[in-house]
Amino acid sequence: VQLQASGGGLVQAGGSLRLSCAASGRTFSRYALAWFRQAPGKEREFVARLTWSGTNTLYADSVKGRFTISGDNAKNTVWLQMNSLKPEDTAVYYCAADTRYPSVEKRTLTIFYDYWGQGTQVTVSS
Repeated sequence: VQLQASGGGLVQAGGSLRLSCAASGRTFSRYALAWFRQAPGKEREFVARLTWSGTNTLYADSVKGRFTISGDNAKNTVWLQMNSLKPEDTAVYYCAADTRYPSVEKRTLTIFYDYWGQGTQVTVSS
């Protein structure tokens, strides 16, 4: 199974980007998808999660109100719409899949996720 993240780039503060993550190969019967990010010298941190139903979402406090996660199970794809970007949002963004508890809303640790994409760089200039 592969998770392919795309959509990163360079944007000025206050701008927007939309990240995509597509699952391919032997796709899962049920899974939740999430986004994490990792800035240089820092640990990978949770950003947002979408449960299998597509109706339950969870956001890190630092992105709440600015980022929106959405998905399409039929297309095995999840998106992260990022608005009002700040320089502190600069990081490599990773998508990840949780196949063990896909309907639980609050799972924010990296150890809960079985599959990871390769990451896409987001750089926000001031």
